Amino acid sequence: MARIYVAGHRGMVGGAILRRLLAGGRDVILTRTHAELDLTDQAAVRDFMAAERPDAVILAAARVGGIHANNTYPADFIYDNLLIQANVIGQAHAAGVQRLLFLGSSCIYPREAPQPMAEDALLTGVLEPTNEPYAIAKIAGIKLCESFARQHGRDYRSVMPTNLYGPGDNFHPENSHVLPALIRRFHEAVRGGRGEVVIWGTGTPRREFLHVDDMAEASLFVMDLDRATYEANTRPMLSHINVGTGEDISIADLARLVAEVTGYRGRIRFDTSRPDGTPRKLMDVSRLAAMGWRARTALRPGLEETYQWFLREAASLRQ
Repeated sequence: MARIYVAGHRGMVGGAILRRLLAGGRDVILTRTHAELDLTDQAAVRDFMAAERPDAVILAAARVGGIHANNTYPADFIYDNLLIQANVIGQAHAAGVQRLLFLGSSCIYPREAPQPMAEDALLTGVLEPTNEPYAIAKIAGIKLCESFARQHGRDYRSVMPTNLYGPGDNFHPENSHVLPALIRRFHEAVRGGRGEVVIWGTGTPRREFLHVDDMAEASLFVMDLDRATYEANTRPMLSHINVGTGEDISIADLARLVAEVTGYRGRIRFDTSRPDGTPRKLMDVSRLAAMGWRARTALRPGLEETYQWFLREAASLRQ
């Protein structure tokens, strides 16, 4: 029975991974809240790893947010994420942890990367300015894993998810990502009887969305691959694996879909004075497909499930 530490278990993707591990019932799952363990504190992380001696680590903890949050707090995003990654990965190695899975982000790729974005697009161009500090931190996380693998023989792997959504998402009106922000905006417009919803940007950028339960499944799939298969499908200095659906949608069409799911029937206006971000972000998922995994949750039913979860959470907060 393996002892697996899930860092970031209260986040959306960490929570989904935790649910899946607990449902399996075959491992001892270690978790700590931020109050119990500050991952930016190297000594605290060192003491935790030395005391608990996990057999494997899943690093899903991160400081995350949408365009507004990334633009407003760039120093926090790069500093905190670099500390979290360096501490968890470095102290896992110091404690003798052989297996680790690091969760990154599709923002690691250049703003003008050829579409769909293949793993070998990494470090080939300029990053999107609105989230460059966060992207730099995530690239550093990949390289930490690769470097410990190359120098010390550790089996440290990285998966790069596309835009995630689902139960446990952050629906904050300013600091959330695009899809939960849209769900909340349209929901509040319906409740308030408003006849217009304003969307940032032109609506033309295209984004790919992956349900968080699919991401959890993919993460454990990659982690459980035998080492020979993993190494046969990756390269020592290009070892990360994209995780997505391989399909994208324009922000305008996404807004119309969210309007349908939430029951909004008013006007949708696009505020072109606001930033669009990267024109298109579609993942090339052929590397993971070749290993035997594909996403299963279609966008519409995934959105409907997510909206129902949001309604239940909103109702519980009012009680």
